[in-house]
Amino acid sequence: MRPRPADHEPEHGRAHERAPVTRRSTRGLAPGRRLPASRLTGPVLFLALWAAASAAGQLDPGAIPAPWTVLRTAAHLWTDGTLGSDITTSLRRAGYGFAIGLVGGVALALAAGLSRVGEALIDGTVQLNRAIPTLGLIPLFILWLGIGETFKITIIAIVVYIPIYLNLHSALSGIDNRFVELGEVLGLSRVQFIRQIVIPGALPGFFVGLRLGVTGSWLSLVVLEQINATSGLGYMMFQAQNYGRTDVIIVGLLIYGIFGLVSDSAVRLIERRVLSWRRTLSN
Repeated sequence: MRPRPADHEPEHGRAHERAPVTRRSTRGLAPGRRLPASRLTGPVLFLALWAAASAAGQLDPGAIPAPWTVLRTAAHLWTDGTLGSDITTSLRRAGYGFAIGLVGGVALALAAGLSRVGEALIDGTVQLNRAIPTLGLIPLFILWLGIGETFKITIIAIVVYIPIYLNLHSALSGIDNRFVELGEVLGLSRVQFIRQIVIPGALPGFFVGLRLGVTGSWLSLVVLEQINATSGLGYMMFQAQNYGRTDVIIVGLLIYGIFGLVSDSAVRLIERRVLSWRRTLSN
């Protein structure tokens, strides 16, 4: 009897026929290609709805001015020179505080994540600091440092360093112990182990903390610039509140939002470049 073709079909041939089914199933589970300028879709849609509601008379101009009114106010403030000065002051405060918080968070996380002694000395203190509302420290820091720039920058630095420390320390602690054993088998020195295994493995967690730190610097700045300040976007908004200028307040809020979106997008761009070797759902 002539054997059926299936009886002599090699095993790898049948596996080859099943492979495309598996690949199609995997592609179907992925979110698909990234849409161009996808992060701007939401803000643009919000602005369109805002403009449409204002044009239709559905919004009270005294409470929520129309977008074109806000633009005219921003242009007037810029022409007067006050808006440019306030933006420069706010950027300087946020930049100094963020830089100090970044350096402090990374240094503390490395000391605590790479050394048991460092973890014993640092981690508990940071966790205690995290449990205390940072903005609740403002009265105490005013008494210690006065009402000048120092206390504002210090508060921003505290707000920034906590998420950077927590995420980087968690990433360092979460490195698989098998990589340690692999490094020992390969005879890596401690410096080589940190450079080749620890740093690449901890970078994803570091960038998560960095994004939270960038956002935290702007959120804290909104509050700090309304406390005993004489310049900055928050001071401009506080003065506008006293005179019932909602258009000026919205100008300040929009600028804060633009700064937050641009800075977060910059961090995400750097993250994609640095971690281009990863294959994730985001890329």
